[in-house]
Amino acid sequence: MQLLLPTAVFVLMISIGMSLRTSELIDNWRALTWGMWLRLLLATFILPPAIALLLARMLSLNLGETAGLFLVGATPGAPLLTRNLARRGFDMHLAASYQVWGALLTPVMIPPMVLVAAKLYSRNIWIPPRLLLWQIAEKEFLPLLLGIALMRFAPAFSTKAQPKANMIGNAALFLVFAVMLWKMGPALKVVTLWTVLAAMLLAIACVGLMYALLRTDKVRVRTLAVSNANRHVGLALLLSGRYTHSRFALPVVACYALSVAVLMALAQRIFRPRHIATKTAVA
Repeated sequence: MQLLLPTAVFVLMISIGMSLRTSELIDNWRALTWGMWLRLLLATFILPPAIALLLARMLSLNLGETAGLFLVGATPGAPLLTRNLARRGFDMHLAASYQVWGALLTPVMIPPMVLVAAKLYSRNIWIPPRLLLWQIAEKEFLPLLLGIALMRFAPAFSTKAQPKANMIGNAALFLVFAVMLWKMGPALKVVTLWTVLAAMLLAIACVGLMYALLRTDKVRVRTLAVSNANRHVGLALLLSGRYTHSRFALPVVACYALSVAVLMALAQRIFRPRHIATKTAVA
């Protein structure tokens, strides 16, 4: 379990690196105005954890569940946008650019947000930025750079290997979720309808924020919406275990992971471009 999750993320990040062209990465960043950058920051880092705290209060979650839901909202950047989705109206290069941008800001944004939120509950929690920087560098930037290098020096191999790496990484990640649920066992008995509802509503809110705040073409919006819902549950689990020490944080993180898994399975239909839907109807 401890090795499977980082291995899955490592393979997925290599896959993203293989699909990433530096020129397109830079072009995606340059296409955004300062106003759009601000709205993207709000939709990615500021509003999801705020909504998580609001949902926790409205649904009367306990302190451990609140911490778990907040940390999910505070940690963006899971590499779950599959190549299969990219063929159906999503921009995988934009998703990769968004992943890199979110990873770069994670050590900057998460520590102060956690500190402020903890103060609201009379707690004092400080997450050292170097810890987050090390996690991001080791588990995301290193395999990402490896994937980019493979594409640069072995393009034929990378083109063939990228879909397989993506498939293996996603399969391993879903296996992690299954093992995690099995190991939780008794802890899952404390999951209530409100816990499940809070996780689902947070996922829906992350999608809705992109649609509400960004004014750009439909492909970009739907790509960013799905990417924003893919919060970094692995990092949320790590931080909740190390800094909250509450068994109630784990079930809500697991509920969110399952909610996103369902979202990814249904994304092709939920976010289906109209022209594709029309062609299918005619056929």
